[in-house]
Amino acid sequence: MGEVYRARDTRLERTVAIKILPAELSKDAARKQRFEREAKTISGLNHPNICVLHDVGSHNGLDYLVMECVEGETLAKRLEKGALPLEQVLKYGAQIADALDKAHRSGVVHRDLKPGNVMLTASGAKLLDFGLAKAVPLQLSGMTMTAEMTQTTPVTQEGTIVGTFQYMSPEQVEGKEVDGRSDIFSLGALLYEMVTGKKAFEGKSPLSVASAVLEKEPAPITSIKPLTPLALDHVIRKCLSKVPDDRWQSAADIKHELAWVSQSSGEAKAMSAAPKNGRLNRVLQLAAGALLLAAGGLAVGNLMARRDASGPTIRTTLPLPPDVTLLTLSDEAGSPALSPSGSSLVLVGVADGKQMLFLRAMDSGDVRPLAGTEGGKFPFWSSDGGSIGFFAEEQLKRLDLAGGPPVSLASAPDARGGTWAGDTILFAPYIYGVIYRVPVTGGNPAPVTAMDHAVHTTHRWPRFLPDRKHFLYLAANHAGGKDENAAIFAGSVEGGSPKLVLNTNGSVFYASGKLFSYRDGSLMAQDFNPDRLELHGDVKPIGRVLRESGNWGVIASASENGVLLFQSPGEAKYPVSWWGRDGHGGGPTPIVSAQANDLRLSPDQTRAVVADFGGGATGALSIYDLKTGSRTRLTFQESVWFAAWSPDGKRIVYSAEKAAENATTLYVRRVDGTGERELMLSSGNMDHPTDWSRDGQYIVFNRGLQGAQQVWVLPLFGDRKPYPLFADAKYDHMDARISPNGKWISYVSSEAGPREVYVTSFPKSTGKWQVGSGYVQSAALWRGDGKELYFNTVDGNLVAASIAESGGALTMAGVHRLSRAPFLTGRVHTVFDVDSKGQRFIGTSAPDVNALPLNVITNWDAELKKR
Repeated sequence: MGEVYRARDTRLERTVAIKILPAELSKDAARKQRFEREAKTISGLNHPNICVLHDVGSHNGLDYLVMECVEGETLAKRLEKGALPLEQVLKYGAQIADALDKAHRSGVVHRDLKPGNVMLTASGAKLLDFGLAKAVPLQLSGMTMTAEMTQTTPVTQEGTIVGTFQYMSPEQVEGKEVDGRSDIFSLGALLYEMVTGKKAFEGKSPLSVASAVLEKEPAPITSIKPLTPLALDHVIRKCLSKVPDDRWQSAADIKHELAWVSQSSGEAKAMSAAPKNGRLNRVLQLAAGALLLAAGGLAVGNLMARRDASGPTIRTTLPLPPDVTLLTLSDEAGSPALSPSGSSLVLVGVADGKQMLFLRAMDSGDVRPLAGTEGGKFPFWSSDGGSIGFFAEEQLKRLDLAGGPPVSLASAPDARGGTWAGDTILFAPYIYGVIYRVPVTGGNPAPVTAMDHAVHTTHRWPRFLPDRKHFLYLAANHAGGKDENAAIFAGSVEGGSPKLVLNTNGSVFYASGKLFSYRDGSLMAQDFNPDRLELHGDVKPIGRVLRESGNWGVIASASENGVLLFQSPGEAKYPVSWWGRDGHGGGPTPIVSAQANDLRLSPDQTRAVVADFGGGATGALSIYDLKTGSRTRLTFQESVWFAAWSPDGKRIVYSAEKAAENATTLYVRRVDGTGERELMLSSGNMDHPTDWSRDGQYIVFNRGLQGAQQVWVLPLFGDRKPYPLFADAKYDHMDARISPNGKWISYVSSEAGPREVYVTSFPKSTGKWQVGSGYVQSAALWRGDGKELYFNTVDGNLVAASIAESGGALTMAGVHRLSRAPFLTGRVHTVFDVDSKGQRFIGTSAPDVNALPLNVITNWDAELKKR
């Protein structure tokens, strides 16, 4: 819309660029406002990779901008010659991402990022032309903006398409409101073209290009450029996700990821070019080979984990057997843990449908399952490396590697980590509790921290320090927006006041004089004095690291002799699929879940409601049409945990957590999204719905949290006063489901010790029948005719219980195994449902994080000393 001239500033003796809006265009109010907005936008963006604005003015009706004159060629011109070398892609890409991050943090979305608006100069990339840039309100965090414009008369109304089709985000093509994540999509398209030399989205007309942006995926980068690092392919693919929530959430994330790829690629290249003589060079060549093979997605050799103090710092990625699915995300998984000597690694994984712990030898690469650890999570080592602590079956357990079965040491209903020094174990047994100590032989746990409930709701992830007396732990608050309260404290097993160490919202660990902590997506190292319990010196970045945002666990570990392990961040989905009774796959579903906490089929089996903790911040409730794949999001700005359908399929009852207190409220909302939510129950307790009777008269729900739960009933008639199913029960019981005829109710109970399935009459309990025996990992689900119940067992089996009714009583005709459970086992609440005929099951499998690199650095401290 403007003209640009090269000019000479005679006062300051410099060459400048003058951009003018011709007089005939100044009469167009929208163009004139856009021009003025560009001036205001650029004036607030001081960044080395954004073109500088020197002056602005008007002369004889001619509006003009005086700007930095950038020497070089546009990226569009450069792309006419083909793809860019990898080094330039990473360099320019990181610079553009950094410039976008500055713009986004200043409240500006570019909206027209394309090769023609990027200038390549001797000093790097320069971002140009903010003519379509849009101001949006800054969020308090200063990150991605999602609110609407603040201008009273916006230049582009909602529904108006602005930008260049081949680099537009789907929401921009549809004329919807956009935020910084729209620029991230455009950056992905830019990076794709820089790597491959081809446009990510092509067509014979603007309409076909727009259709490709909305509906098609670009050809895999590796099919065009086979040697492209998988990590870079992952970065670009995540940028190009159709749904904004599935993309990188800030341009800074992309900058850090590209820097990491650049560093890894540079080290691999340097090592492969090393002289071919001497023992040291052979080690370097092997390490380089490992890196290059990992980048190509092939099996890699194993790297000795024992550190040679005089040797080099070596980075590589750790392969796992293809038949083991690594579990690092969710509250039922855990970070891999290096042994004190660095010779072994214990990890949580799934093989043959069974979750358990696995031991990997670092020097040979052998991986073996550890018998008796089914359902195990959050493993940690004894200080002598001879035993492993972990959590399973709501217990803290110890496994001696010399032999013997695991030993239960203490109750741990919903644990969040442990640490072991000498004859003492510290652990967090409960999600809303403090840190306890217990002897390694077992006994009565005693608290070693005290909660300030005005500030925190949890203490977790304890880590012993070398003196075996002091320890570090994370104190945090579950309420949304309270991350500023999260901090690491140092406590003592002997009691006393804790000492604040640093503010962070992730777990930490100490090794070789350094404290490793989490900051803005990166693993950081800083000198730490364990005697004074103080940090000192500069903070140094190690690399981008994965963190479970729901429980603040950082996926990283270190040995006592210079071996460091951490997992790179990236997209991890919990696949939701159909399965047959025989455990064989029955096909995918349209449900895209980051971490489903609950999933229920509608009464007519055509839809599913999902409570999804995608990203870990809040639980979103959505309805998926299983035929068309359409999704309707029902809730916003509230954290939803569990849900159940009304018998007519028109409404949903769900639990939403109150932000400022540890309680949930039950609401009912129409599934078509119309109308306001209806308050059903606000008791000040943790209440979660589990079922709605077929006659519409009762809602059953869990009250309390794991370790102290009860089944309650809410009548929807009369005084609507809720009552407990078992008034005098002192044991844990939960997850009730009402039979189709409304006469019976199944539930899970710990009244005889392990969690088992029972059935009683409904709505008043007058009898009790145990359904089989053995620890179960899910609610028991009824077949449509009430003649079978289905549930998961701790040993990884999906079973069916046959039930017959006669004369007001039930007969258990036997429990038989159907198949290996295809769902993620080891969870307190396995997320699955069954169709009315009992022939097909729908549920979540283990989250796939195997594609996210497990990075290993040997002699990491030697590298830090050079920085």
